[in-house]
Amino acid sequence: MKDLGNIKPFEKRVWLASPTMHGEELQYMKEAYDTNWMSTVGANINAVEEEIAAFVGVKYAVALASGTSALHLATKLAGEALYGPARPNEGTLQGHKVFASDLTFDATVNPIAYEDGEAVFIDTEYDTWNMDPVALEKAFELYPDVRLVVAAHLFGTPAKMDELLAVCKKHNALLIEDAAESLGAKYKLNGKWVETGCLGDYNCISFNGNKIITGSSGGMFLTDSKDDADKVRKWSTQSRENAIWYQHEEIGYNYRMSNVIAGVVRGQFPHLEEHIAQKKAIYERYQEGLKDLPLILNPAEREDAIPNYWLTGILINEDGMSPMVRGEQDFLYTSTPGKSNPHEIFAMMQAINAEGRPVWKPMHMQPIYRMNKFVTAAGNGRGQSNAYIDRGAATDVGADIFRRSLCLPSDNKMTPAEQDVIIEVIKRAFA
Repeated sequence: MKDLGNIKPFEKRVWLASPTMHGEELQYMKEAYDTNWMSTVGANINAVEEEIAAFVGVKYAVALASGTSALHLATKLAGEALYGPARPNEGTLQGHKVFASDLTFDATVNPIAYEDGEAVFIDTEYDTWNMDPVALEKAFELYPDVRLVVAAHLFGTPAKMDELLAVCKKHNALLIEDAAESLGAKYKLNGKWVETGCLGDYNCISFNGNKIITGSSGGMFLTDSKDDADKVRKWSTQSRENAIWYQHEEIGYNYRMSNVIAGVVRGQFPHLEEHIAQKKAIYERYQEGLKDLPLILNPAEREDAIPNYWLTGILINEDGMSPMVRGEQDFLYTSTPGKSNPHEIFAMMQAINAEGRPVWKPMHMQPIYRMNKFVTAAGNGRGQSNAYIDRGAATDVGADIFRRSLCLPSDNKMTPAEQDVIIEVIKRAFA
């Protein structure tokens, strides 16, 4: 690790992304307490569903216990729409493949397994750090029977949704939009700016504790279909039928958001644009402060997309990388003059009491999914090495981003002075 010189650790930890509270949250939580609506019904839930549906531009929103809950029920809905209802002991995707984002958190893809489907991971593009439309088209060439795609917006930066949707339409496939990280991000579709969370056949957002708007937990399913919204409400409350006793004709789940959590979200939501502005300022300060180093930041604004700047990450240039190797849980690196690597910078962040984090490890590299198929823009991404024939370096964009990238402290409450210290530490990593 490079010498930090006279830089002292922060007295209070500088976080990657922590909740930014304002006071109104407590008011609505207290209202739930005072009125004794502490369960999964109440005024906070009703208000949050109405407000966020109106903001995103959909007709219906269903408040759920987590973004993962929303993704699961969206996946189950898609499976039923494509293949019909499943038996109680089977998932709706049993025997079927699903194309899914590769560079993402596993909550995006685990619901495919919940429904007994097989995820086929689609490689990433450098332009957005999201699903590559070229790789998606290649995947349909390899597996033409697939009818479902799950695409995430990493770091709050929208994927190229017009291209992804065009590929899906061409192959008669449905698309689940994982907008868990991108509430408030905008995309220009058919010449019109729209919010993420309304672009897919099924759409999901998250209010997890590190998200741009948080309820400490929670998520939401978003749709224009009343039938889909009603079905999600039913499934999320244990699929209870209209009888005075407990009667069930379908498998259900305890996935509804509580009125207390909804109170936190309700108090947070008016501050969305304020949070986005703060996150953008953090991104721009990093952009200016690190401009002379051999690295770039994660993709941000472009002609067809305005991100919410949820997290800022760096991608170190290949010629700026010092030697580094990773195992399943451990890593080694060599500190080299003039160069650095994600783990050296991570160690220096830890030394000053600031949080960093490697970019999501791609799903096709995860131990649990190592046997799943993986498709790049060049075709099959598995088994491309050869002892006897030199095919050149394999194209694996997600693995390359994972190897060379690090998420930087992006907390709304980080001061410019604290960020200046972090920028100086990163500069010293390349000394």
